[in-house]
Amino acid sequence: MKKFVVSDFDYHLPDGMIAQYPTENREESKLMIVNRKENSISIDVFKNILNYLNINDFLVMNETKVIPARLVGKKPSGGKIEVLLLEQVDEHTWKCLVKPGRRLKIGSEMILGDLLHGKIIEWGDKGERLIRFSYDGDFFKIIDEIGRVPLPPYIKREATDLDAERYQTVFADKQGSVAAPTAGLHFTPQLLNTLKSNGISSAKVNLRIGLDTFRPVMVEHIEDHTMHTEYCSIHQAESVKINNAMEKGKNIAAVGTTSVRTLESFAEGRHIASGNKHTDIFIYPGYSFKIVDKLITNFHLPRSTLLMLVSAFAGYEFIMKAYQKAIDENFRFYSYGDAMLIL
Repeated sequence: MKKFVVSDFDYHLPDGMIAQYPTENREESKLMIVNRKENSISIDVFKNILNYLNINDFLVMNETKVIPARLVGKKPSGGKIEVLLLEQVDEHTWKCLVKPGRRLKIGSEMILGDLLHGKIIEWGDKGERLIRFSYDGDFFKIIDEIGRVPLPPYIKREATDLDAERYQTVFADKQGSVAAPTAGLHFTPQLLNTLKSNGISSAKVNLRIGLDTFRPVMVEHIEDHTMHTEYCSIHQAESVKINNAMEKGKNIAAVGTTSVRTLESFAEGRHIASGNKHTDIFIYPGYSFKIVDKLITNFHLPRSTLLMLVSAFAGYEFIMKAYQKAIDENFRFYSYGDAMLIL
């Protein structure tokens, strides 16, 4: 087995190929079909995905919901402060990034609108701050009023009302992510209904996506990379659905790399457990998949753990060939970009 280094997962993406806005209609994105059995690559439109799935396939989707995690406020003295919520620790405490970072010490207070105040209680070892919030009412309703969608750093514009709708899947239900499970952005209620009416059932899992998903791997040998942890859960009723599907011989088609990480984290052989945990599973070439048979995904950043995951699933050489074809065919890349179906 080849020993991979991080530079193996580099590729050159021409300027202008990073999608800055979503397509006008969710299902109108391009779809690249990567067929491992036939060793073929073809191109279609996402709304035609039913042509490549059938009654023997079972979809698993990440129902996490992106919160308006970017908060703008001020210090008691009047200076501007920006807070990015990263991960909830308890009812009142979050790991956050703050600006201006160096000036905000332990004990620094902040005013974030009329109903939300915060106080830094601890510094983290990766530049984050632990902030304890005080408020009256429902925290998530408050940030819905005052917060902004935390667009990824490669989208070079301010978030708009459009993003509040489109940087969210139509099946989002569980609050807590600061980034979207982007493979799911292509689905519409109508498309989901069409799949269901054609006998393709589904289940939901939950993984709260953090900012680390965008960070490149910084070590030379990928085995030396320390994977970030993310909270994930599978409800017992959903695990029963997935296990029943596998017992019937159906293919588990994961919608997105976060669904893959959740399923593989709860795998007990060819069986899914239920519950909740913090997972640091790191999937790269050489990994033996226990649950996932097919994958719907977007196109990922160079040197990212997500590119390593899809390379493990489809084969390194095949994926790099597919990425080059996507560039040649002027695909749109990253969160608001086009999709890939790996069969």
